Amino acid sequence: QVQLVESGGGLVQPGGSLRLSCVASGFTFSSYVMKWYRQAPEKERELVAGIIGSFTNYADSVKGRFTISRDNAKNMVYLQMNSLKPEDTAVYYCMADSRYSHYWGKGTLVTVSS
Repeated sequence: QVQLVESGGGLVQPGGSLRLSCVASGFTFSSYVMKWYRQAPEKERELVAGIIGSFTNYADSVKGRFTISRDNAKNMVYLQMNSLKPEDTAVYYCMADSRYSHYWGKGTLVTVSS
């Protein structure tokens, strides 16, 4: 059974940091591109960052502030978020992507507010 479980969300003040984690099971983790998406209220879901091997990519809105990483031995993917802004408030989703299939977690809420 495929599972992606996110954790680490919460309430943080502007300028603060959070580290999101996602643990995967039920598929060959190392073969998948791992991505973080987010969906703010009344907005479409958007790609935040992706990683395969040592290659990473980021949305322009988070470049220089967010860092995606993965640990294939632990089936984990992380999103370190620094210098958070109110506009980063969203539900953040972990996603595993391959040519033939993709899987989603249920999300973790990040709220940036003073």
